[in-house]
Amino acid sequence: MIPSRPTALLIDTTRCVGCGACAVACKERNQLPKTAAEPTADSLSDKTFTVLERRGPRFVRRLCMHCLVPSCVSACPVGAFQKSVTGPVVYDQDKCMGCRYCMLACPFNVPKYEWDKALPRVRKCDMCADRQAQGLKTACATVCPTGATTFGDRETLLKEAEERIRREPNRYHPGIYGDDEVGGTSVLYISDAPPDQLGLPTQVTSEPPAMLTWRVLKLIPDIVTLGAVALGGIWWIRNRKDEVDAAEGRGHAPRPPHGEDR
Repeated sequence: MIPSRPTALLIDTTRCVGCGACAVACKERNQLPKTAAEPTADSLSDKTFTVLERRGPRFVRRLCMHCLVPSCVSACPVGAFQKSVTGPVVYDQDKCMGCRYCMLACPFNVPKYEWDKALPRVRKCDMCADRQAQGLKTACATVCPTGATTFGDRETLLKEAEERIRREPNRYHPGIYGDDEVGGTSVLYISDAPPDQLGLPTQVTSEPPAMLTWRVLKLIPDIVTLGAVALGGIWWIRNRKDEVDAAEGRGHAPRPPHGEDR
C-alpha cells in the first residue's frame, strides 16, 4: 500500500548485530560501487549512503535523517531539494546549480558532493522514495534479519519505540532520538546508550534550523522598506535645507537691488 502519512525508519541498536545487510542492500539499490572491505570500515560519501559505525559494544547506522523541516530544503536557492509528503527528502539533479549550501546547512553533515565528476551531483540517501511510491519498504528495512531497522508510519513507529522502552526499561536508555531533535526526523533511534555515545549530535535544538533561515528571510522586505524610508527621509532633509538656503540667500550670489535688471 502506498503511504498516505509520513513514514520513518526506527533503528534499534540493541537489535543490530553488525551484519551490514542494510548497507549492502543500499549499495545494490542505488547501484553504488564497493568502497570498503566491510560496512563498519566505511564512511558516508557520494558513493556510500548508509554505514555501520562501531560505537563501543554496539553498531549504529548512519544515513540521511530526512528531517521533518529540512535545512537543506530551506537553504537550496533553486529548489533542488524537496521534502515529500510521505517523508523522504528528495533531490532533483536537473535543478541543482552546485552551490552546496545544502551541505553547509545540514546539522547532521550528510549530503556529499561528487568532486571527481565533470558534472557533479549532491548525493545522499533518499529513503527509497521510488520504492515507497510503489508501496514497498525501504531496501535496508527489507533485508534486516533482526528487526534492527523497521520501516513504517512515523506515528506508529514512535508508539512502538515508546512501548519497547516502557516494556524493557532496563534494556533501553529513555528517550527517542529524532522525536523532536531539529523539529523531528524521519529516522528514529532507540538504544541502551545515550545519543552522545552513539555518535549522534547532541547540541541540536528542538527548533528546526530552517526556521532561523526563514525568519531572517521574512525580515528582508521590512528591512528594504525601512531602508527606502530612511533614504527618502535623508533626501527630503537635504533637499529642504537647499531650499531654505536658497530662500535666505545663503550659498548663492547676492540678489540684485530692487528695480535693477536681473
